[in-house]
Amino acid sequence: MNQMVRALCISRKDIESYYGKPPLITWGLLFPAVLMLAVYIKDPQTYLAICPGIIAMTLLFGNTSMAAIVVTFEKRSGTFQRLLLAPVTCRTIILGKAISAAAYGMASSLVLTLGLVALLGMPLEHPFVFAVGLLLGAITFSLLGLIASVVVREVFEAMTLMNFFRFPILFISGVFVPLAALPAWAKPVALVSPLTYIVELLRYGIHGQSYFGGFWIPVVVSLVFAVVSWIVGERIFQQRARL
Repeated sequence: MNQMVRALCISRKDIESYYGKPPLITWGLLFPAVLMLAVYIKDPQTYLAICPGIIAMTLLFGNTSMAAIVVTFEKRSGTFQRLLLAPVTCRTIILGKAISAAAYGMASSLVLTLGLVALLGMPLEHPFVFAVGLLLGAITFSLLGLIASVVVREVFEAMTLMNFFRFPILFISGVFVPLAALPAWAKPVALVSPLTYIVELLRYGIHGQSYFGGFWIPVVVSLVFAVVSWIVGERIFQQRARL
């Protein structure tokens, strides 16, 4: 419990120092909102089909970017080294950083969701499943951002590494094109993308439909991705955090 309190203190410090700043709040809200508005103006009849993908993309970019930027910036300024000297474990630091990054991504996604529901009439057939999808996506993507942050030393290196991963999976994870409409060669690739299962969870929560026929497969696979991301992140963190 003592370590959990310390993790929450780390999260609070990050939120106050980084995530609560107006530029980050503005970017987190305007980027998905403008993209969704562009989709709506282009095709008001079918824009609802892409809502799950836009929300999942907001989670992906928000969580991975912020988690990677904050840790990389602190490593460069020397504040991260002081944190490593504090009476906290590596696991506590990872948890604290992940919580703050996940909270940022979830807050941005929730504001976008409320706007879509209130202004554009987006349905929400299964709110609980939708919330589970947001939570699992926020956790997994935050951990991926932390992994990138300890592998590199500079902010631009972290962003380059994350973009090398993020942009390709956008086009094979059901964000813009439903899985059923993907060519045969792309479907096996889509099934190894964590974004695929988050998109399908959100799609089930919004429309009550999923490529997998229900929500249990995306939930289980997303949990596996989250656990694997935690294990890999903790191991890499212990090896490279002090470099």
